[in-house]
Amino acid sequence: MPAFSDRLAEAVCQKGPLCVGIDPRWESLPKAIREGVRDEEANERAAIAFFEFGRKVLELVRPYAGVVKPQAAFFELLGPNGMEMLQQLLQEAKQQGFVTILDAKRGDIASTATAYADAAFGGCAIDGETFPVWNADSLTINPYLGRDAVEPFLTAAKANKRGTFVLVRTSNPGAGLFQDLVCDGKPVYRHVAEEVAKWNAATIDSCGLGDVGAVVGATHPRELVELRGVMPDVWFLVPGYGAQGGNAADVKAAYRADELGAIVNSSRGITFPFHPDDADWEAKIVAAAQKAQSELKP
Repeated sequence: MPAFSDRLAEAVCQKGPLCVGIDPRWESLPKAIREGVRDEEANERAAIAFFEFGRKVLELVRPYAGVVKPQAAFFELLGPNGMEMLQQLLQEAKQQGFVTILDAKRGDIASTATAYADAAFGGCAIDGETFPVWNADSLTINPYLGRDAVEPFLTAAKANKRGTFVLVRTSNPGAGLFQDLVCDGKPVYRHVAEEVAKWNAATIDSCGLGDVGAVVGATHPRELVELRGVMPDVWFLVPGYGAQGGNAADVKAAYRADELGAIVNSSRGITFPFHPDDADWEAKIVAAAQKAQSELKP
């Protein structure tokens, strides 16, 4: 299997930098999807509907995006049934040729971090037999606990040819409370970015980029310019485009001169551009994905 960064580069070269986030919400699902599972128990009904909707989204956006990012929290909300559907959706995405990002923002230390990492990438080993769990291509991680909270993920990713995306400068309105604090003359996000650049340096693949990525929001275009300079060989996962207010012009600074280096996520803007009662919801998803692909060309 090629290195993670090379697989990601191939996906971007083929279809562009659009990454489709899958964040299902029961009340927003198409009426046809919800009514199609009405004979099940409530919790199981919702979980099946989430999977069926996610599978349809994959089918609809496949011509326009090579990367998808299921958000674990919405599936966890439904308990074991939801987690099973998340596993199936990740498997379905891989079978359809997508590069997958499990958006779980894991962050812990020592054996706990190793367990999270093995679940994401390698699987659970029992009596010499390994059982795959999420089998994602990559995972979002939270570096707040420090280097020993990151290294287990980097180790597991390297062993399994997977990738990580470290939270650096996030797109949420309250991000500056900690990330903008100045320490030793630089904001905290800059310190994190410098560490990411170091971790990534040992993982550079043939495409010229490495397997340790950074999450940098489209809602901070000035910092995008700054951080591209700090992390020239790092893949950026750029949230905040679309529903959160970032636009195509804002993300231009995330791309390198070779038009690689960034994937731009859109979740609600792609998956929910319709009213639940709309009969043409599939066409609206296609139109939204097609528009985003066109707008985001480097």
